[in-house]
Amino acid sequence: MDNQQLQKLVEEISMNHFQRKFKHQASFNPRLRTTGGRYLLGTHNIEINKKYFEERGLEELIGIIKHELCHYHLHLKKKGYQHRDADFKHLLKKTGAPRFCSPLPSNQVKRKRNTIQYICAQCQQVYLRKKRIDTSRFVCGKCRGTLIYQGIKEKEIKK
Repeated sequence: MDNQQLQKLVEEISMNHFQRKFKHQASFNPRLRTTGGRYLLGTHNIEINKKYFEERGLEELIGIIKHELCHYHLHLKKKGYQHRDADFKHLLKKTGAPRFCSPLPSNQVKRKRNTIQYICAQCQQVYLRKKRIDTSRFVCGKCRGTLIYQGIKEKEIKK
């Protein structure tokens, strides 16, 4: 799908679901990373993240377009177009547009975080820290025993 096809799709969705014309530009923006799309207040244009179409399909793309068109039409009518506004929430429900887009599978990559492990010499309590600590200044919180540095452990976390 290219920008011309996207423009045509946005115009069709606008007429079918909002009964109003979309008179501005809709385009794919490859620099969008954390959102499915955005409505630009100054130019009234809509930008869409193409990754959502490629990874989630046409259904997700249509939902994102409906969401952005809710911003668009409410802003032009001088009504509440922000996520927190009642007008916006009502129009989302009326058109079947999602309030948030689904997370992309490619963004759900696991990355590793290093954690530093200490253990108490007396009660064997384990402490995991992001930064190294001075074991001569800190003691165990349970029994006030001395802490022993165990080394760096890798822990997988979801992004």
